[in-house]
Amino acid sequence: MRLLEHLNGNESVWTEVFVGSDETPPYAILSYAWKDDQEITFDRLINGTKGKTGYEEIRFCRQQAKHDGLRCFWEDTCCTNKSGHVELRETINSMFRWYQNAAKCCAYPSDGV
Repeated sequence: MRLLEHLNGNESVWTEVFVGSDETPPYAILSYAWKDDQEITFDRLINGTKGKTGYEEIRFCRQQAKHDGLRCFWEDTCCTNKSGHVELRETINSMFRWYQNAAKCCAYPSDGV
């Protein structure tokens, strides 16, 4: 599991990859409706692709995590490197556990906040 960690201001960085849930810090998780070609994928976040509405979802989750006293948050499309088949398979197989173990679940409405 790879988390995003909010820094000062509006910047976020990835944490290390946590293998066991015992090592994972408390985190918020984002629940949202996917929008075709608007999601911020792992690659898009690395490349700094702008102009996608998915950035608003990430910003929302970062702000909620910070508001709730959590330094880490997780969103499936940008925290999973889908080019790595092992990581993608693990993400899909572990999704229920990651939602179950989250300290907070942030729901982003499909029509925005």
